[in-house]
Amino acid sequence: MSKSTPPSSDSTKSGLMQFVVPALVGAVVSAAVFAVFLRLSPGAMTGPEQEVATKPVVAEKPSGGDASLSQAQRAEVEKTVQEYLLKNPQILVQMSEALERHQAEERVTRIRSAISENADAIFRDNYGLETGDPDGDVTIVEFSDYNCPYCKRAFNDLTKLLDSDKKVRVVLKEFPIFGERSEGAARVAVAAKNQGKYFEVHAALLKNRGQNTEQTALKLAENLGLDMDKLRQDMNSDETRKIIRETRELGNKLGIQGTPFYLVGDRSIPGAPEDLFKVFQQNVADVRKNGCKSGC
Repeated sequence: MSKSTPPSSDSTKSGLMQFVVPALVGAVVSAAVFAVFLRLSPGAMTGPEQEVATKPVVAEKPSGGDASLSQAQRAEVEKTVQEYLLKNPQILVQMSEALERHQAEERVTRIRSAISENADAIFRDNYGLETGDPDGDVTIVEFSDYNCPYCKRAFNDLTKLLDSDKKVRVVLKEFPIFGERSEGAARVAVAAKNQGKYFEVHAALLKNRGQNTEQTALKLAENLGLDMDKLRQDMNSDETRKIIRETRELGNKLGIQGTPFYLVGDRSIPGAPEDLFKVFQQNVADVRKNGCKSGC
């Protein structure tokens, strides 16, 4: 899977089951073996002896050496467990789903903690790379790469949201993960902010169907009427490089592994789901209703 490929829920679940099911079966078998071990081990209490003793009981060392189950006993236990699971396969599905929910909850907890620790850098970076209503009641943060096909597709949903909801503010984070070509294009876009044309260049690059490079970005900027001498100077400035470096560091702190990546308040949207516009609307409505808990 490429860094920019958002996994579907079906493929994710299939992959999860491939690794989780054997582990779950192993866990169930081990538990069953342990239970039988307790029942069959010499010195184990059964029947009336299981009643609470009135005097301390000191376990005697079992005679006959090793008290572990024999191969035949273990094989019998494994066969019994296997037959039970085959008759009740929904147990494994339920266990897998419970594990998936638990892992998802842990991811949400981790990222919200990271958002709280880096809220100013995320929502109030003062880079000037934003669009929408500067005083909007909900802030969306976008991490994107100009050579990420999913970023290009997702940008259509983002602009659709901006057209339909005039109270949304969008902070744009240049996060070039596809090498020098993407970083060159990002430096041109960042430099364009000094001429008030950042979002125009950003949009032109994401709408470009071909590969984006520094030269591609310069050509698009020229078509938009920018002062090219100033742009070339600004794109190589320490300030421009600092913005991209700090954004990369921020992405690492948030654990971002691919693009696009969105935050709607402190709600995260990794990748570009097919119904992204609807997901945006739902998360925006949720933030308006319930607010943020992570400093956004």
